[in-house]
Amino acid sequence: MAAKIALFRSLFRGREDVYPPRRFESRKTGKSGYAPACANEWVRGICEKPRVKCAVCPHRRFLPVTEDVICWHLSGHDDSGQSFVAGVYPLLLDETCHLLAVDFDKTGWQTDVIAFVQGCRRRGLSAALERSRFGRGGHAWLFFESAIPAALARRLGSHLLTEAMETRPDIGLDSYERLFPNQDTMPQGGFGNLIALPLQRAPRDQGNSVFVDDDLVPWADQWAFLAGVRRIGRTEVESIVQDAERRGHRDPPDGGPPRRRHR
Repeated sequence: MAAKIALFRSLFRGREDVYPPRRFESRKTGKSGYAPACANEWVRGICEKPRVKCAVCPHRRFLPVTEDVICWHLSGHDDSGQSFVAGVYPLLLDETCHLLAVDFDKTGWQTDVIAFVQGCRRRGLSAALERSRFGRGGHAWLFFESAIPAALARRLGSHLLTEAMETRPDIGLDSYERLFPNQDTMPQGGFGNLIALPLQRAPRDQGNSVFVDDDLVPWADQWAFLAGVRRIGRTEVESIVQDAERRGHRDPPDGGPPRRRHR
């Protein structure tokens, strides 16, 4: 298990000074969300949630990422037996990132995400395709050899989306949702957007939150697949971005699909 945790942490790297957000569901409203783990959470006289948000709380004591946290996520429960789901903040404090995730959702996500992954492959890039935890979308993960500026990573994602769209101009990529990190710079007092980590036990048992091939069939050995994913160097990223910009590609607007180019 230690080797699997080490591999997982080496790939899905984000903020390590802040505990990966724990997913929660309200029994009253049914709504779900994530909250950073804090040593002072719900401590009487200190924690003022929900009146004071965690991002601006003067008493916050966030817990760091540990092997136990990843183990709890993969097993689906913490050491007290409570259900446990973790996420990651990809944007680091110095506004760099170790990964880029491209989120596809809504109708047609299967065709769109496969087109994107195949486009990455044509560029010689290794993209890991994950079926989302509820099975209604997909994430394409790209991993870097070392941290690169988030702005550069997002430009790479934008250009890859545009290239994928251009292989099927009559259809577009309407299921494209967003890039993670979702910002070039760190929001004042915030963390940047988060994304749920893959391979959590509960959805995995349903065939979700797992890595799949181009036919959307889960890889038989998830860990062997992840171990074989090639990481991308900064020089390679810069070369692809520069080439795309020479050819006149434009970035898609945040939160929306790439714009179709008139021919």
